[in-house]
Amino acid sequence: SSGINAECPLRPGFFKTLDDYTPTLPDSLTAHYLSQAGLHTSDPRIIRLVSLAAQKFITEVASDALTHSQMRGNPAGGSTASGNKKSKEKKNCLRMEDLQPALADMGIQVKKPAYYM
Repeated sequence: SSGINAECPLRPGFFKTLDDYTPTLPDSLTAHYLSQAGLHTSDPRIIRLVSLAAQKFITEVASDALTHSQMRGNPAGGSTASGNKKSKEKKNCLRMEDLQPALADMGIQVKKPAYYM
């Protein structure tokens, strides 16, 4: 038989939990890109599994980019004035200089278009 069966190497209850899981990425978005890639499925668990994998990938890239930013010594808020004590929360900005090595760690090479140089 096709589909997910009892011989699946994943934990037996894992696909059952996907029925109740609400992913960060909407099912419609994931289903659209799966369809664009040629995978047509009506099983919401498969769509949510892909959403979960995409969410994990995005989270890891963002975390690695933040680490690269901190290693470069990039000031998180952009404001270095010592008299600015109003905002204690640091704000981070995702930059290509940080994103490129984070994606390279995942095997994805990204180059800036010529007009950004």
